[in-house]
Amino acid sequence: MTIEIEVAYALPEEQVVIPLALEPPVTIESAIRQSGILERFPDIVLEDDRVGIFGRYLALDHPVEDGDRVEIYRPLYLSPTDARRIRAEARRRRRRRS
Repeated sequence: MTIEIEVAYALPEEQVVIPLALEPPVTIESAIRQSGILERFPDIVLEDDRVGIFGRYLALDHPVEDGDRVEIYRPLYLSPTDARRIRAEARRRRRRRS
C-alpha cells in the first residue's frame, strides 16, 4: 500500500510541488529527502528551515499521511506587520504627491 503526498517549496519567483507515492511509514524528513528537492535547491537546510504540513509547523520526524502536503518554509526577512506598515507608508506618500 502506498500513500500519495506532495512536497512543496516556494521562492518569490517560483513554486515547486512534487507529487510522490511512497511506502509507509513516511516522516516529513524522509518525504523531503525522497522528493529530490534538496538536490534541486541546495540552499535548503533541513536542520535550520522550518517544515510542516498544510501550514502547520511540525518536526522532521512527524509522520506523513495519505493526501498530506509537506511544506518547506523559507525564513521571513520581514515580519508581516512590518511589511503592512511599509506598504501603508508608501500609499500615504503617493497620496501626498497627488
